[in-house]
Amino acid sequence: MSPAIGPYSPVRRVGDWVITSGQVGLATDSAGTASLVEGGTVAELRQVLQNVTEVLGTEGATLSDVVKTTVFLLDMSEFAAVNEVWVEYFTENRPTRSAVAVAALPIGARIEVEAWAYAPLR
Repeated sequence: MSPAIGPYSPVRRVGDWVITSGQVGLATDSAGTASLVEGGTVAELRQVLQNVTEVLGTEGATLSDVVKTTVFLLDMSEFAAVNEVWVEYFTENRPTRSAVAVAALPIGARIEVEAWAYAPLR
């Protein structure tokens, strides 16, 4: 799991809810160095959703538990490409979603996603 890039928690559990901070397309290499994946929005989104999966997993949740997401996009013209990747990861019971165009994202990212999951302790 890539480290947080600021003074915040990547994920918090509050009762049955698991909330992630916004995740960007950071990947950590074998030396432990985190950097933004190359390849643009689609490549970043795939890494973002992998990161969301990992942080949810630290609290016993999965993507199938996600009920609400917010997507922050640098370029709204890439919305269709985002949808194509999205349906690969959220195949059933897709979460609600808001998408917002932004002027900039941390570390030069093109996309950021936060998620809320309902995951009662099992």
